Amino acid sequence: MMLRVRVIDDSVPTIRSLTLAADDGRRLPGFVPGSHVVIDAGGRSNAYSLTGDGIAPSEYRISVLRVDGGHGGSRWIHDMLGPGDTVTVSLPRSAFAPVARARRHVLIAGGIGVTPILSHLRSARRWNREVRVFYTHRPGVGAHLDEMTELAGGDLAVFTSREEFCAALDVELARQPFGTHLYACGPAGMIDRVHAAASAAYWPASRVHVERFGIDALDAGEPFRVHLRESQRTIDVPSGTSMLEALERNGIAIRNRCRQGVCGECVTPVSAGVPTHRDLYLSDEDKNSGAVIMPCVSRAACDTTLEVPR
Repeated sequence: MMLRVRVIDDSVPTIRSLTLAADDGRRLPGFVPGSHVVIDAGGRSNAYSLTGDGIAPSEYRISVLRVDGGHGGSRWIHDMLGPGDTVTVSLPRSAFAPVARARRHVLIAGGIGVTPILSHLRSARRWNREVRVFYTHRPGVGAHLDEMTELAGGDLAVFTSREEFCAALDVELARQPFGTHLYACGPAGMIDRVHAAASAAYWPASRVHVERFGIDALDAGEPFRVHLRESQRTIDVPSGTSMLEALERNGIAIRNRCRQGVCGECVTPVSAGVPTHRDLYLSDEDKNSGAVIMPCVSRAACDTTLEVPR
């Protein structure tokens, strides 16, 4: 879709919030809470969570944290995009939807990871589901704090101290009734801490749902090779180069969008070898099977040649 930037909000330092709509004002495709869209950000494709209500939306809203490293998509949105400009936006998709049968939800947001959590909170209020919300952020950089407070009221706890957040998290997870589902989005360190707290409180893994907000800085990785079974070609993947980039440089096209291990567009079958998964899209079952890989971010295990049926 080609959508136009209607509103830009830069009121929170380092975070730019955009409202996107169609020129003719038509309704946009609906979406489930936790969905994201992929945006063409100056020649780069980035995935961003939708923060609005997915029921018959007339606009999409996203918030983008400025990241000075990486491949520059967020810098383009912050520095180059203005009101009235148009952007190419994919259809919404989700790998982080709420479980409809759950009556109670615990929502945990870290930093810019508040964006899909805000969408979850809107849905919980719309359908009168019990909800408890934890939001931790750096002082002065709390995106959507007013909206979260308005929607959650006394069910929201806000933290700017890691120690206070961790202490409150342990207590909260230990006292939740059976059947509660937990959803967390944020940086890897926070997600790891949530997993540890849930495990200590004996939460079943099936009730813990997480989404790391984008790929954290990844190490360059060891070099490896990819063998193309059908064409009988072998491609070297150097350290610091993704499998996707190496294949593209050798004329092998792989469908892709976000190039961040989020959207799932580039998922590729693996017929031999052991992948090292670094994506945020595949389920644990998919990863344990070793039958697929996200070549935009994942690599081969040490001393392994991956074989793909191409």
